[in-house]
Amino acid sequence: MERLILNDLIKWKNSKFSKPLILKGVRQVGKTWILKEFGKRYYKNTAYFNFDEHEEYKQFFESTKDVERILQNLILATGQRIEPENTLIIFDEVQDCPKVINSMKYFCENAPQYHIACAGSLLGISLAKPSSFPVGKVNFLQMNPMTFIEFLMANGDNNLVNYFESIDTLEPIPDAFFNPLYEKLKMYYVIGGMPEPVMMWTQERDVEAMQMALSNIIDAYERDFAKHPEVKEFPKISMIWRSIPSQLARENKKFIYKVVKEGARAREYEDALQWLVDADLVSKIYRSSAPGLPIAAYDDLSAFKIYLVDVGLLRRLAHLAPTAFGEGNRLFTEFKGALSENYVLQALKNQFEVIPRYWSQTNPPYEVDFLIQRENDIIPVEVKAETNTESRSLKSFKEKFPDQVKLRVRFSLNNLKQDGDMLNIPLFMADYADKLIGMALSTTACKNHLTDN
Repeated sequence: MERLILNDLIKWKNSKFSKPLILKGVRQVGKTWILKEFGKRYYKNTAYFNFDEHEEYKQFFESTKDVERILQNLILATGQRIEPENTLIIFDEVQDCPKVINSMKYFCENAPQYHIACAGSLLGISLAKPSSFPVGKVNFLQMNPMTFIEFLMANGDNNLVNYFESIDTLEPIPDAFFNPLYEKLKMYYVIGGMPEPVMMWTQERDVEAMQMALSNIIDAYERDFAKHPEVKEFPKISMIWRSIPSQLARENKKFIYKVVKEGARAREYEDALQWLVDADLVSKIYRSSAPGLPIAAYDDLSAFKIYLVDVGLLRRLAHLAPTAFGEGNRLFTEFKGALSENYVLQALKNQFEVIPRYWSQTNPPYEVDFLIQRENDIIPVEVKAETNTESRSLKSFKEKFPDQVKLRVRFSLNNLKQDGDMLNIPLFMADYADKLIGMALSTTACKNHLTDN
């Protein structure tokens, strides 16, 4: 399966400013596979060291900070060949190896000729501990679940991807592309972007195996909850995790602690929630008080929404059967909004440097699903799971902040269309949001220029 992160790895290899690489991402997202594939394609050879399978390798990093000696010991212990610049050295499962992570400082300073990539699940947790963090001496890459575009590629739908790549105007998508893309999107909601479930579907067309793969991933994550240093936090993490479908099923998707447990308070559960955030298993989206720059300066830290790392895992965690996605199923209809929002957020996080926020007010009650910071613009975004797109929230937002809003964006099942400052993007084009927004802003700026003259 092709993964688009390969392009980022190639840039890292070719940059004269490269440092040792830390590849972050949740368990079973494909980190080990992509690093081995990258090594196979772009290096003479790959030297792979797994610190979970061979804990004894850790000793090489505890006894010395001399990188040549460390490498010599690894070569002698494994018989693997390491050549400067020609070998990709992979250190895998390093999450519980602070000395290995810390040694990246010495590789960076004293041996930049070696190309090293580290990977491991729960690395976000490990790196939150200051003692193991080699500040300024590493490059980071985040690996996320497969995007809808990657899912299409894995499914053999390169014609649809090629069509997307050819779009250079904001014109309606022809039915010959629109209808199959809508069907593939429903499929993506069912399966998600974790490589194993995707493979079970795209290569085997085995629904039962796909379901089992998703269940196994969820089980693996839940076993990881026990790795919190405080034993008492384990049940709290589990309860928050299990509450996510209920949180997102509510009309107002603001995270409420009492949904986790009756009488629960923030101070009791906030550490457990932060563990899930650090583990990259959930995204925490703060309420913004106004569309100002930088967007983080306007965070209301008391109000936030949380979303899951992958839409397929959310569907499985919510116990929605794949058959629910047939037309007219009540369960799917009721939960479709939550799945659509989760999916759109995943797509936006891949494209924009700053994690989105949301906006709401109580009197009268309005809510804008997401706010995107794109360069020097704040773009309000609304997500609709159907073609019924009537909503007053985007209109109210523009009325409240007329000078800050150049463009409003709505994701729905309506066709691609720009109407003044309103851009409608079909849900299946969420991976191209940045490109389409750029085109719309250019159009709006051009029209404004002509009007001014």
